[in-house]
Formats: sequence, C-alpha cells, structure tokens
Amino acid sequence: MNPGRPSKVITRHHDGLIHAYVVDPDTFGPLEPAVVFRPRAGDAVEESVVRPDLERVVYTTLNEVVCLTRSGDPVWVSAFAPHSEVRHGHQPGCSLSQDGRTVWVYRPDVMAQRRVADQWVVYDADSGEVLARRELETVGHGGLHHAHPADGSVYLTIGEGQDGAVVVRGVIGADGAPQFVTYPWPDRCLIDLAPGGRQFMTVDHEQGDVAFHDHPSGDVLFTLSVDAFGYDPDDTYVEWSGGYLTPDTAVVTLGGEREDEEEWFRHHLVDVHTGALLGEIDLDVSNPYEGVPLGDGSWLTEGPDGRPVRRSRPTVGSS
Repeated sequence: MNPGRPSKVITRHHDGLIHAYVVDPDTFGPLEPAVVFRPRAGDAVEESVVRPDLERVVYTTLNEVVCLTRSGDPVWVSAFAPHSEVRHGHQPGCSLSQDGRTVWVYRPDVMAQRRVADQWVVYDADSGEVLARRELETVGHGGLHHAHPADGSVYLTIGEGQDGAVVVRGVIGADGAPQFVTYPWPDRCLIDLAPGGRQFMTVDHEQGDVAFHDHPSGDVLFTLSVDAFGYDPDDTYVEWSGGYLTPDTAVVTLGGEREDEEEWFRHHLVDVHTGALLGEIDLDVSNPYEGVPLGDGSWLTEGPDGRPVRRSRPTVGSS
C-alpha cells in the first residue's frame, strides 16, 4: 500500500440522512460514519458530496442544489429554474473537484421539461457563486462525475438511455476561464480514472468491449473485446463496472446468462500498460456493481446493513 495516499470521503443515504464515511488507508472492514448530515425538512436527496474536512455537505434534489453545515444551517442554495413537476426519469448529480473548491452539478433539464438543453454548472463551493455554465447537446437521465486526482478537471458521463452515453471533461483554468471538451464517442461509458490520472477506462455502451484511454486526449491505448477474455460475445458482455484496483491493474467485469437463465459474472484483472490478462479476482460481492476498486489494492463492498466495507487481497497492489 502507499502510506501517503490521502483519505477519501464517500456518502450513503439511509433513513433520510446523509452518512459520510472516511476511507482511510489504514482502515479495513465495515466503516463507521464520521459524520451524519440531516437534509432540510422535505428534501429528497438525489446525490451528495461532503467536503474533505467534513464540515459541509452539498446535495441535489430534483429542483435545487443545497449546501449545509454540520449543524444543518444553509450556506447557500441554488434553485433550478423554472421549477419542474416531473418526478421521474431525471436525476441531478453533483461532485466536488479534487481540491474541494468547486462544485460541479449536472442538470438533466430536457427530461425535467425545464429547458431544451441539459446543463453542467460549476459553483464556488464556499459562496455558491456560479463560475461557469455549459449547455450540453444531450438528453440525459443522469450523470456520473469523476474528479481528476491531479489537474483539477472533472469528467462527466451522461446516460441517455438506449441512445447511448456522452463523456464530457471540464476544468477551470488558472485565469478562472472555463474549458469544456466533449469526447467524440456517443457510445462509451466512463468507468474510472487511474489513481495518478494518466489514463481512464471506458466500456462500450453496447457492452462489447473495454478500452483504456490517455488523459486528457482520450486517445485509445488499447481495447479488449469480450472474446479476448475467452468468452463467446454472443452470450457474454462487459459490465459497466470495475475500475482501477492499483495504478498498474484494472478490474474488468464480464457477465452473461446461463441456459437456465441464471445470471453470472466474473472479475478479471488487466495490466493497464500492456493489456495483458492477469487472471481472475474474487471481490466477494453479490452483484457485478457492488465492488468498487479504490486504486490502492483495496475495494469497497456493501455490508448487510448498507454500510460500506473496505476489503483487500494482500497479494494485489502491494507496491
């Protein structure tokens, strides 16, 4: 393990509360919440992020993004105008940049019947001031953010249902000017960024292959199709899950359905520099989306009570 790896804060939603967990490099097993935030009365939380110092939470509802202190006092609130009465099919999402200075919010405004274009909005995390706003050529249901670990940029994958997925990257420059790039693929889902940020991993929306890309260009380093893992592409697919187990290895999840219609999945290790297959790994999970690699040889699963559990395999990632 890398003793210098910083702690990471993740959130889970239980009983109307936001539980923040610190994923510390030295802590394994079931995690205990470091702090619990209570949203405002009546707020149904869609997604949430907590600052590294655990003093503030930011969360989205269907019509707002809200920042609260630990005591529940509002720091700032930004409403998505006009108010939408659509209850299903759209999930606004939020993320903090790696340095915690900016909040990135994806607004699926088309599905919300709010606007003719989706939006990606960047807020100052302390004041709630809008620093940048990008209109997107998407009709998304929701989006997944990935904060780059080194250069301050943030990736967003927008899911458009059967129409595919779009990957966008944004960064606020040293001069305060925003820069946005939309990658030229309408059909790839970003799964994870490498721990050092030099590359990232995507899966074909049709689930036929996994690819590894250079950051920030997006150039493909190598692609592995289903048959490269020794499976029949007619009845096996790449799951939209997995990620970087260590800086040198990634977990790729293959799944399918047996003749008796029982579903199955297996996790395979890949050398992210050469594309070599390194065998299988058992993440001790009940479904292909439960295990979340953390990039340091460990991964998160979910305990029976809904709390995250941190696990590792001693022979993997101990460099």
